[in-house]
Amino acid sequence: MTIKCKKCNHDAIIFQKYSGMHLCKRHFIEDVERKIKLTVRRDYSIKKNDVIAVALSGGKDSSVALYIMHKILGDRPDIQIVAISVDEGIHGYRPQSLELAKQLTEALGVRHIIKSFKDEHGATMDELAVMDREKGTCSYCGVLRKSILNRVAIEIGATKLVTGHNLDDEAQTILLNHFRGDMERMVRLAPPVAVEGLVMRAKPLRNIPEKEVALYALVNSLPVDFSECPYAGEALRGEIRELLNGFETNHPGTKYSLLRGFDKLVGALAKELPPAKIEKCRICGDTCTENICQACKLLGRT
Repeated sequence: MTIKCKKCNHDAIIFQKYSGMHLCKRHFIEDVERKIKLTVRRDYSIKKNDVIAVALSGGKDSSVALYIMHKILGDRPDIQIVAISVDEGIHGYRPQSLELAKQLTEALGVRHIIKSFKDEHGATMDELAVMDREKGTCSYCGVLRKSILNRVAIEIGATKLVTGHNLDDEAQTILLNHFRGDMERMVRLAPPVAVEGLVMRAKPLRNIPEKEVALYALVNSLPVDFSECPYAGEALRGEIRELLNGFETNHPGTKYSLLRGFDKLVGALAKELPPAKIEKCRICGDTCTENICQACKLLGRT
């Protein structure tokens, strides 16, 4: 016996344990898009003549972020949407996802820029992974990728840089920073403010669970790579993910509670911690909080 959607008489395709609702395809899509529109309107107000850069890896999260931003804003002649992909140089992983990213941008008619670690930083992620290093590969990859995304976004005059961070990502980062006692990094998760030299970040999927992002991609037949990066197992985040998923199974709504609690707390926390001093890296010129940016430090540039 099939279970019916709570809002109509069609067959349900998902049960949201945290809301208690069974939803059919149409009402599931409406639910996801309603939450995303609310997040964009509340935290990342779109203004006339905005140039919106979308970090596009070809995975489910970034692909859904691009697809839905195009769906919401694609008909506005005053808004420009540009996808930016970064080829980290990960054999057997990135070429496939980049091909899918190209398929999506072509289908949507969105301008697509591709940059590589090799061209921008002089080494691929595979080459960096085998080097002697103090930090995990994810630390290198994240810092170097952000550096490229911000630089390209500035070059094209972007006013916002959209990333595909979902509810799971946000909840994991919040808990991870609690475990580390890193309040300074916690404050950086707050709704963004304009900082010279840094394109304002926007995370329209931050209220959508990861599984729902994946289902949204599937029901809309998006060309998406669901494979996992071969270096992902090195990250502490993997342990946090398992822990949170266990809590979510036993206590539905845990991830939403973490996010909502953080959103209430972060304003007071920001008042207690002075904003970081903004400088220019003396080596590459990128905006950072010290005289040498994290990317140059990791690459041993002095």
